[in-house]
Amino acid sequence: MHAVMIELVSIMTAVGVGHLTAGLFSPISSPYQAVADTVVRLSPSWLTEFGKVLDFPAVGLPAGVADKVLLLVGIGVALLALGVLAGLVAHRSRSTGRAVIVGLGLVGLAAVCFSPVFGLIDLVAPLAAMLSGLSAYFRLYNLAEQVVAPPVPGREWKNAVSRRSLMVRSAVLGAGAVGAGIGGQLMGAGIGGDTAARDAAAPRLRPAEPLPPLPPVADFAAVGTPDFITPNADFYRIDVALRIPTISAQDYRLRVRGMVERELSFSYDDLLNRPLEERRVTLACVSNQINGNLISNASWVGVSLRELLLEAGVRPGADQLFSTSADGWTCGTPIDVLLEPDRGAMLALAMNGEPLPLIHGYPVRMVVPGLYGFVSATKWLADLEVTTFDRRRAYWLERGWAQKAPIKTQSRIDRPRGLETVPAGRVTAAGIAWAQHRGISRVQARVDGGPWQDAQLSTEVSRDTWRMWRAELTVPPGNHFIESRATDATGAVQTDRRTEPIPDGASGWPMINFTAG
Repeated sequence: MHAVMIELVSIMTAVGVGHLTAGLFSPISSPYQAVADTVVRLSPSWLTEFGKVLDFPAVGLPAGVADKVLLLVGIGVALLALGVLAGLVAHRSRSTGRAVIVGLGLVGLAAVCFSPVFGLIDLVAPLAAMLSGLSAYFRLYNLAEQVVAPPVPGREWKNAVSRRSLMVRSAVLGAGAVGAGIGGQLMGAGIGGDTAARDAAAPRLRPAEPLPPLPPVADFAAVGTPDFITPNADFYRIDVALRIPTISAQDYRLRVRGMVERELSFSYDDLLNRPLEERRVTLACVSNQINGNLISNASWVGVSLRELLLEAGVRPGADQLFSTSADGWTCGTPIDVLLEPDRGAMLALAMNGEPLPLIHGYPVRMVVPGLYGFVSATKWLADLEVTTFDRRRAYWLERGWAQKAPIKTQSRIDRPRGLETVPAGRVTAAGIAWAQHRGISRVQARVDGGPWQDAQLSTEVSRDTWRMWRAELTVPPGNHFIESRATDATGAVQTDRRTEPIPDGASGWPMINFTAG
């Protein structure tokens, strides 16, 4: 069992030291993290799609977070299993155990080097991880030899190590490895983030023309719809970042380059000093299933993306704005949409009255009304390249998703809840509808496939936000189902044809089964 213990402690040491070193020098260079990122980049579309909607709310793991936690835990379990197997083999051949540590170190090194945002400083963490793992391996085996080797002439037995001592030293080294990993995670996660800079920026995030207050009937929350504005803590999160990028506002630079007349570069202060706009915009994920919850609404403050592009001067032939996140994720947005005078595309700096939260893109993210997030909503924005779709292919386009993805006309039923039992007679149905940048003009509901009934709509706040609906329906005792459908301001009616999210968003009428009794 000594061999298994030594192998496991050595692997733990490598992972812990690598994570700590990454936290000190470059958070994205942790070998453990880099391997997980590589798994995400190489995963087939069906697996990525499954992960995006996976959630365990009972233990505080919503969609967008649960997949990341499970992936990291899964890699940890795989390392433990490999350590046990290598230790069993190393009991007869020590070189095998050593080779496994070297092999794992090389895998981590390769994952770091092939990261989309690799820099030379990123070599420090994987090299430190490999060397520390090997060092722990040799030191513990030297101690183990003193336990099992008999006395020899010229060597005093008092220098031998007891089995208990070997176990204690291994435990101390393992605990140190865990502590190093936790320390690296805390430093790399930027606990508190750039708190001082965010607090300092808050008073300056005031739009030149603040939006008017919300109308009295902006939602029907009293009968089961969401509040019109989604609190930051409840706003849905979907991204591929296994570790939230922490970017100092002081060091932040955004480039606008490519097919432009003049390249531009902006600091965070440069953006703060530009005219700030405020817009209420509903964001929706293309992975949202029918009646799903990957949709939220917020008030955003930022600078006009159209004005930045006009200032740079878009050259003829360019049709794509290729944006890159600080974690290497890429996104392609149609240039013609961004240049529409009334589109309202922006680089957002604030969300619901405060600087962007870390998980939602601080310091700068994109917000483009009317497009699904995978082609419009880059968080932790680092680079903007004006180019063509032929020259650059973004992350999700490479995985078979659509090149252009306008949000479809959709509705959702929030009340009654699925399989809920309600009193028979008059039943209030309620929900939301959305068709960003077109607006909602009508919602209808029906019971058991009967005639459609017009629903009452909340006051329209903006064509770029969701709109709430409610309907009073009469149902006898028994099992029933409710359906809804929306009509947007162009007259287009939500289709009943059911499709999966891939490649450009799900479609179909939502349906809820319930019991009246």
